[in-house]
Amino acid sequence: MAHCMRLQRQLVRSSRPLQQRARALTRPRGVAVRAEAAGGKGDVLLRSLSQLGEVAVLAVDGTQLVAEAARRHNTAPTATAALGRTLMGALLMGSFRKDDEAIQVSLKGDGVLGGVFAIADTRGNVKGRVGNAKADPPLRPDGKLAVGDAVGSGVLSVVRSHPLQPQPYTGMVKIVSGEIAEDLATYMAESEQTNSALALGVAINRDCSVNAAGGYLVQVLPFCSDETLEQLEKNLSGLPSVTKMLQAGDTPQSITERILEGIGTAGQPLTVTPKFGPCESDVLKPRMKRAVASLGPAEVKAIIEEQGKIEVTCEFYNEAYQFSEEEVLEFV
Repeated sequence: MAHCMRLQRQLVRSSRPLQQRARALTRPRGVAVRAEAAGGKGDVLLRSLSQLGEVAVLAVDGTQLVAEAARRHNTAPTATAALGRTLMGALLMGSFRKDDEAIQVSLKGDGVLGGVFAIADTRGNVKGRVGNAKADPPLRPDGKLAVGDAVGSGVLSVVRSHPLQPQPYTGMVKIVSGEIAEDLATYMAESEQTNSALALGVAINRDCSVNAAGGYLVQVLPFCSDETLEQLEKNLSGLPSVTKMLQAGDTPQSITERILEGIGTAGQPLTVTPKFGPCESDVLKPRMKRAVASLGPAEVKAIIEEQGKIEVTCEFYNEAYQFSEEEVLEFV
């Protein structure tokens, strides 16, 4: 089982330096397989505001989503943890933003993982891959999955794009630890100047299946009072890991309530159902046809003559489709 939590805050109304905190828990043994997400209600992503509009909280249970990603890519435990954390991080950073905005998160390190990549949109869709699905270095001395070692040293890049913007926004920072949450928190503080706390977790069963996966992102909004900040820090410092809470039956709703205890929530939260994808064939096949058609009629015919077919595999979904020459050329 693996857990990674990274809290990083740049406090408004304060001259104190940037505060960073990391928490890691020992690896539990013999945890029962969770057939569904916490509470038996499936994956869910919530965005809530505090009562006075000083704090925004996004919380997600993405256990089934990460399980599907691991199944599609047939990842080893450490690769699953790295991919799952990156998917959850991109999902939290990309959801509930401007319509049609997309976020790309890429960690390109020199470790055996060969990099990890995820793309999320505003509607709770996220997809991703790792360079080496079988990356699974020896456990750390404390018995935890060595995600940081698997990622290695390198660069984290985040690209935000919108169809109405001529150029995407790109930010880059050095990989701090390779533990994903810590690196994303560093990026948000240094590149986007966001006052936030981020926690991500993926727990793996002994049979290598996903036991729990989720996270939360806390954003301090302008004009937040010192009193609210102090209460928020107190609440965050007393929280168990994300996976511990999910395994104990917490939901994104109850996790949000724990984060905002003594601060209060305003109205009903916004809700989406997170999903690995979209990976339905009616979405993928036209995209693949257009990609092949871009090679041009001569190249398409050459492939057909040499191989007798055109087969395309999506690297994000590990899904292969075959097309005839006529199907492809209709997109030329």
